[in-house]
Amino acid sequence: MDRIKVGIIGASPDRGWAARAHVPALRALDQYELTAVATSRPESAERAAAEFGAAYAFADARQLADHPDVDLVVVTVRVPKHLELVQAALDAGKHVYCEWPLARTAEEAEVMVEGARSAGVHNVIGLQALRAPAIVRAKELIDQGALGRITSAAVHSARGKGAAGRVPEWAAYTLQSANAAGLLEVHGGHVLSVLDHLLGGITELSADLALQHPHQVVAETGQEAPVDSPDHLVLNARSGSGATLSANVRDAEAADPRVRLEVIGTEGSLAITSTGAEDPRGTQIQMSDLELRRPAEPGLPWETVQLPQALPAVQEARNVAAVYAEIAEGLRTGVQTAPDFTRALRLHRVLDAIRTSARTGARQRLS
Repeated sequence: MDRIKVGIIGASPDRGWAARAHVPALRALDQYELTAVATSRPESAERAAAEFGAAYAFADARQLADHPDVDLVVVTVRVPKHLELVQAALDAGKHVYCEWPLARTAEEAEVMVEGARSAGVHNVIGLQALRAPAIVRAKELIDQGALGRITSAAVHSARGKGAAGRVPEWAAYTLQSANAAGLLEVHGGHVLSVLDHLLGGITELSADLALQHPHQVVAETGQEAPVDSPDHLVLNARSGSGATLSANVRDAEAADPRVRLEVIGTEGSLAITSTGAEDPRGTQIQMSDLELRRPAEPGLPWETVQLPQALPAVQEARNVAAVYAEIAEGLRTGVQTAPDFTRALRLHRVLDAIRTSARTGARQRLS
């Protein structure tokens, strides 16, 4: 099979998720070749192409999508631009890998689902935590019945973003709900995707959202940063299998900045925890090194389960590389198994149900 030619929209050479995760992931996999990059300015696009070794540089994302030397378009820009850029790739008949959140709203996500269906291409959402070795193994154990009937799951995930009342300039936009990149959408969305994946889908929920730290300033300038996006999520839910689920996800308050997910069954249990709490990346499930632990026998101390060595060496790129490997296999066989836009739409509907529950105080049911 020929190498898959990739074009990345939003490949800033200065800072960004593409440079930190996607480029190292692609470099670790022989199946891919990064052929094109696009940024908002010609000079930064040229610089990115030189730095990342891409043959083509564009300031117009549509030109990248239309180029014959691009098979897979990767969208790594801010969420409000996702609909336009994903649609450009679909119009060009290209496979698409879009970062989560897929869209600002479930309605926009529905448009992209239908567009991908009409285009008949592979459409992948960046819920890379689902491909972390610990999550993959936990899913296998649960599906094999190793834990018996799952009765409950609980997750705690806290990070110190904004803890001192200051955020870096690049992150200030995440504090505004209109940008759909706040705690609920990103931090919470990745956590909830794992719960939904492991336990058969969230079918009903009650939730509370709160903004406990409404005053933030931009670290570089000292200017007040507008804030209306919640920084706390408390969730009580139930899965399709009847298990009870609980989640506490928060920003700005992280005495122990770590992810911990426990799954309890009638015949066993397991825990997934992030390692290296001193590393701020270790506070988000989608970019952490995760450890899987379970008791060897009932009543005995828990032990760490040996997992496959993840690649590449760059921590933030490891789960992303696993998604790319799955895309390559799907393109080889013609059968997509990587998380798709339909899964993203379902998660958007879970987020909508959380917002409605928090606003009305009523428990919400999902189909």
